[in-house]
Amino acid sequence: MDASFWADKRPQGIPNDIDLSQYSSIIDVFNQACVKHAQLPAFSNMGVTLSYADLDRYSAAFAAYLQQHTALQPGDRIAIQMPNVLQFPIAVFGAIRAGLVVVNTNPLYTAREMRHQFKDSGARALIFMNMFGHLVEEVLPDTEIEFLFEARLGDMLPGLKGTLINAAVKHVKKMVPSYSLPKAVSFKAALKRCKGQRPTAVTRTLEDVAVLQYTGGTTGVAKGAMLTHGNLVANMLQVYANMQQIDSEGKKISGEPGEVIIAPLPLYHIFAFTVNCMCMMIAGHHNVLISNPRDIPGFIEELKKWQFSSVVGLNTLFVALMDHPDFDKLDFSRLKSTGSGGTALVKATAERWEKRTGCRIGEGYGLTECSPVVTSSPGDGLARIGSVGLPAPGTALKVIDENGVEQGIGERGELCVKGPQVMKGYWNRPEATDEVLDAEGWFRTGDVAIIDEDGFVSIVDRIKDLIIVSGFNVYPNEIEDVVAAHPKVANAAAIGVPDEKSGEAVKLFVVPNDKSLTIDELKEYCRANFTGYKVPKQYEIRESLPMSAVGKILRRELRDE
Repeated sequence: MDASFWADKRPQGIPNDIDLSQYSSIIDVFNQACVKHAQLPAFSNMGVTLSYADLDRYSAAFAAYLQQHTALQPGDRIAIQMPNVLQFPIAVFGAIRAGLVVVNTNPLYTAREMRHQFKDSGARALIFMNMFGHLVEEVLPDTEIEFLFEARLGDMLPGLKGTLINAAVKHVKKMVPSYSLPKAVSFKAALKRCKGQRPTAVTRTLEDVAVLQYTGGTTGVAKGAMLTHGNLVANMLQVYANMQQIDSEGKKISGEPGEVIIAPLPLYHIFAFTVNCMCMMIAGHHNVLISNPRDIPGFIEELKKWQFSSVVGLNTLFVALMDHPDFDKLDFSRLKSTGSGGTALVKATAERWEKRTGCRIGEGYGLTECSPVVTSSPGDGLARIGSVGLPAPGTALKVIDENGVEQGIGERGELCVKGPQVMKGYWNRPEATDEVLDAEGWFRTGDVAIIDEDGFVSIVDRIKDLIIVSGFNVYPNEIEDVVAAHPKVANAAAIGVPDEKSGEAVKLFVVPNDKSLTIDELKEYCRANFTGYKVPKQYEIRESLPMSAVGKILRRELRDE
């Protein structure tokens, strides 16, 4: 269906399209935002708040350092591997202002995962948190990385406080394994060296790639989705357009610049990257970065400090927060919107949250390849539990059958997306790109959906065997390939199983070639080779696995069991 199908289905205030001509690049968005919102708070973390003017100055210093003290050129890739700390947005906007392509990297990646991403992207530079320096040292010889920047947790804190935090992290909590990277430049020192300087202006167009965001796409091989300046600017404008919804009293639901947004989802993940690190530029919002949302007591203590108007999370996080004894002591008087994405929202969780906070949770749907927002739920009580809402302004959707024939209202089929937020393609993988993007610009999501007569979209199934753990994609092919490399494993299969906390969890089936293989051995092997959310939660050793006539493992049969 064309985007015009939704013209009369959107709530009051939300336009049916966006005007991409108002910005020439992400740099343009950033520059305008820092002038318009200069004195407003932009990011807070660990008791420190940066205004938009501060963000402008710090990122300018980093961009100037990149231009003056490295050989990096516009278009070169720079990997950023940090949790939610103030250095993250400084690094991102500094790199983009220098014309570089950002490669977002999960800081919890194992050496194997880091090595693949750095090599595949051809990254020439890396900004890493010192807690992960030992892994950087291990993979560095296998990459093209020439320039290293070392960040430390307390570097943005004033004076003695920052020094004490860094010392505690390293010597008391023992969170920094020893490593030797003599070429690494202190991120803090780089900012200090070019303090007060402005970068040389770099011309980037909407067609230029801004970010390589890695995803498994339709297979288990992690590929870099090429997100252009235009893709990300479009998604910023689309998200911002949805903020223009007017309630029954004629007021904007999402409020005005300066409102406090709680950001617990990792900024290296595409959803938070766009919503909390990019879109907030246009909106002028104040993002409170939560470095460790798994520390629920610490998270609750941080929430007590703020009168927040919005929070975005996952089903797992909402449950954990509500289970804390101090949850009802929080101030929800200004809470206007709660968003859920990345994994299915459980109806009981949504109902419980609304009863406790007075705010309904709205679900959304997106993919890395779509920058990521495709649909989102309207606010002001119009969200429908079980639906992921309406498409973003300027977005066309259709569902097709296995022959590519478009299906009608209420009929299920593979969801396809067309819009300015759809990626340019996969980095250096034209064949993989052709599998999901056709000549007309339609992107095949691999998800089965239904569009109802009111235009609301529901995701009802997945064509592929993707497993979603707490909003993160886990690809069975990757799990199986790595496990099969164990000397005592003959064959392996991974499926998703329901999990109360994370929505889904990985279950691993293994056929050994050595009877001495134990589940404890498998657990240790998996912990050493996978990021936490990819580590199987359930294990089963079998004599055989169900196979097709051509030897393909039938995961569906394992799930049906």
